[in-house]
Amino acid sequence: MKMKYIGAHVSTSGGVSNAPGNAAEIGARSFALFTRNPSRWRSPEIKAKEAEAFKENCIRFGYDASMILPHDSYLINLGAPDAEKLRLSREAFADEISRCRQLGLSLLNFHPGSHLKECSVDECLRVISESINLALDSSEGVKAVIESTAGQGSNLGYTFEQLAEIISRVEDKSRVGVCVDTCHTFAAGYDMSTPEGYERTWREFGDTIGFEYLSAIHLNDSKKGCGSKVARHASLGRGTLGPKFFEMLMRDSRMDNMPIILETPAPVIWKDEIEWLNRLADGVAADDMPLPPEAEGNGSL
Repeated sequence: MKMKYIGAHVSTSGGVSNAPGNAAEIGARSFALFTRNPSRWRSPEIKAKEAEAFKENCIRFGYDASMILPHDSYLINLGAPDAEKLRLSREAFADEISRCRQLGLSLLNFHPGSHLKECSVDECLRVISESINLALDSSEGVKAVIESTAGQGSNLGYTFEQLAEIISRVEDKSRVGVCVDTCHTFAAGYDMSTPEGYERTWREFGDTIGFEYLSAIHLNDSKKGCGSKVARHASLGRGTLGPKFFEMLMRDSRMDNMPIILETPAPVIWKDEIEWLNRLADGVAADDMPLPPEAEGNGSL
């Protein structure tokens, strides 16, 4: 059955096995998580008992692996121009895939990489693809899902052409996909805030990358304007994308049956935001209901 699987990036405090219950508490049909500390190169292994508890809780709360989107460490740069940083990044990325396998998960979301102004864009894109190939060659069963970026600093993956170039060099096309972060893509210059811009953006995505690679959505409003190249997530409807954008996306059947993950800055209202989005998906117009309540954020993802 086609439907919208809306969730959020939930806490794993106390162990990854707590993530499915945390997602269920906010009415999520999908969820994201970190399987290890995102600010360290190395983290303790997931104990077998904890991995089994995670799987049992996924069954208990009704989460299929295809609707769970783990996110890799923020330290990883698969296009790093420095040889040692690249080695560490590739080792950490391989570990991330291994953890996904241990937890029975089939997706791994990651930021593609940054040239740090130390190599060319083309060289960095080539190294990113090479890093993905190495990780996929030494593993099985997990799809590498490249997240679109805002183009902040020297980060790559902010144009559909860059994402398509990375994919073109990945040998196993069945194990690579794209996660479109709506805040990032808007900040990168794709104006999805109007009906015309919305359709133009997704038409360009289909023509340049192909909808067969669309594997997930990070659903966020943007604090900054279109083309700002600044990644600052805002609560739904309270940023520069605005409520009508979310109505359009919730009515778009191309976004059915994939993880749609909130990374908005106020976890305390995630349940309200999910309920609001589900009502949009059910056909209620954004103009006919209030926005989710305002709340103090706790930082941006």
